[in-house]
Amino acid sequence: MSSTIETRLSELGVTLPNAPAPAANYVPFVVTGNTVYVSGQVPFVDGKLTPGKLGADTSVEEGAEIAKICAIHLLAQVKNACDGDLDRLVRVVKLVGFVNSTADFGDQPKVINGASDFLVEALGDKGCHARSAVSAASLPFGVAVEIEGVFEIA
Repeated sequence: MSSTIETRLSELGVTLPNAPAPAANYVPFVVTGNTVYVSGQVPFVDGKLTPGKLGADTSVEEGAEIAKICAIHLLAQVKNACDGDLDRLVRVVKLVGFVNSTADFGDQPKVINGASDFLVEALGDKGCHARSAVSAASLPFGVAVEIEGVFEIA
């Protein structure tokens, strides 16, 4: 049975992938009360990681697309946390986006907008959230972006 949110995602041409498994000794999410804390999601496309460094070999536009992929993986984790019922999602509370970037790169917010804009487009007011966009000298596996999130569920 498809949720209202998944129907909207389908209208946007997005199908949630299977939620990625953790790459180390941690869990993909923790549910406490009505809050879901999702571990940092990295960009997998067709089973492959998307590497890059903003300010060197990856453009802001490419970075924003990569951030959108991370947001899609965040929603896949939330769906798992909600036992498959994504309509239990009340709202996105906060995102923290890490951007693998050169020392002189200053457009981290524009990169993470790829995730933020997507979540608002897909979820409407439920997708509005607090956010941080942080530069990182490197990220695991050389990926361009990693995003973690906090979500409220019913």
